[in-house]
Amino acid sequence: MSEFDERSLNGMSIFAKVVDAGSFAAAGEQLDMSQPGVSRAISRLEARLGFRLFDRTPRAALLTDDGRRFYEQIAPLLAGLREAAATASGNANSVRGRLRVNVDPFFSKLLLGPRLEAFMNRYPDLTVELITRDRLGDKVIDGLDLAVHFGEPRISTMRARKLLETRIVTVASPAYVERHGRPLRPEDLGQGGHVCIESRHTWTGRPSKWEFHRGSQQMHVETSGNLIIDDSATVLNACMAGHGIAQIMEFGAEKFLAEGKLIDLFPEWPDKRFPLYALYLSGSHPPARTRAFLDFLVSLMERISHAPSRGIERMARGAALPER
Repeated sequence: MSEFDERSLNGMSIFAKVVDAGSFAAAGEQLDMSQPGVSRAISRLEARLGFRLFDRTPRAALLTDDGRRFYEQIAPLLAGLREAAATASGNANSVRGRLRVNVDPFFSKLLLGPRLEAFMNRYPDLTVELITRDRLGDKVIDGLDLAVHFGEPRISTMRARKLLETRIVTVASPAYVERHGRPLRPEDLGQGGHVCIESRHTWTGRPSKWEFHRGSQQMHVETSGNLIIDDSATVLNACMAGHGIAQIMEFGAEKFLAEGKLIDLFPEWPDKRFPLYALYLSGSHPPARTRAFLDFLVSLMERISHAPSRGIERMARGAALPER
C-alpha cells in the first residue's frame, strides 16, 4: 500500500460503512453520497491496497476473504478513533447513533423483549436494531455491534462476556411417557425404542450431540430422530405436545417442569451446562452505545439471579464474570 494519508482513512471509513450498512446503496444513504460515489471510493481504496475488498455482482457486493480480514483489522481502530473524537469533544459518554445487535430469539422473546422499554427510554437518542436468529452466521458481513448467543464462542476476533449458564435437561411430556414408556438410562435413547427430537447447534449448524454429564463422568449417546429443529422454542413446544424426547435448556422451562407438564427423565445426570455470551468487537474502547447495552444485559442477569425461582438462580451463575 502507498503512504497512508487522509484519503486512505476516508476510504477505510467508507469501506467500513458499506460493511456495516450491508450494501453500497445503504452506505451512500447514511453518508449522503451517491452509490456511484461510494463505488468509486471503494475502487480507489482497492487500488491503493493492491487487492479486492468486494466481489461485485449485479445484485450484491460480497466481502472477499482479504476484505473480511481487512475489516477485522480496521474496525476496532476506527471505533477507537471515533471514541477518541468523542472524548475530545466531551461526548465520550453520549449514547447515540445506531446499535445493531444479533440476539438469540429464545432469549429475546423470554427475557430481553419485555424489558427493552426501560433501556430505550433511558437512551432516547439511540436507535436499536435487533436481528433475532438462532444461528450467528458471519458477524463481519452482518456489520453488528454486539451479538448475544448461547454456546461457547468460536469467533476469535471477538471479545466474549459470559452472561449466564443454564442446565441442559432431557425431558418428555407425560403423554409421551404414557405411550412409549419412560427410558431408564440415557443409553436407552440410542436403542431405537424412543423418538428423539434433534436440535441444530447454534454455532455449527449441525444436530447437537446428546451428552450426559455427572460430575467428571460424561456419556455420549447416538440418537437418530426424523425431526430436526433449529429453534429452541419450537423444540420445547414439540416436546410438550408429546412428539418425542428432547434435550432443552432449563432456562425458560422451569415452570413446565414444576407444573409437571415436562418430566426430567434423568435427574441423576444434572451437570451438562450451556452458556449465554455477549460478543463484541475486540478493542480497548468499545463505543458508548455498546458499553451501555452490555451494562444493561449484565444488570438484567443480576436481577434474574435474585429472582425467587431456584432454577433461575442456577441459570444466572456466572452473570458477573469478567471479560475474557
